[in-house]
Amino acid sequence: MNKGTIVCIALGVLVITNLVSFLLMRHDKNCAKKGSWRVPEATLFIATACFGGLGGVLGMQLLRHKTQHWYFKLFFPLLLILQVLLLAAGAYLLFR
Repeated sequence: MNKGTIVCIALGVLVITNLVSFLLMRHDKNCAKKGSWRVPEATLFIATACFGGLGGVLGMQLLRHKTQHWYFKLFFPLLLILQVLLLAAGAYLLFR
């Protein structure tokens, strides 16, 4: 597999995981407004931890959702930073 293919696959996975993370945040916000069944917080964390950090952070900020919970305010950005560092390390190893 060549480097271009690896990069395309990685970008595709990142787009999908971040989209899923953001959409889960949006769905949970809508459920909260309606008073219906909510997305478990563990599910939101798992989606964000699976390289959906940007989607989780954007969901928090743009939708103003879960911003009162200290563990979301602390760990979502930390997960995003960790993911950026891991991706940078992977890119370095791939292109060195």
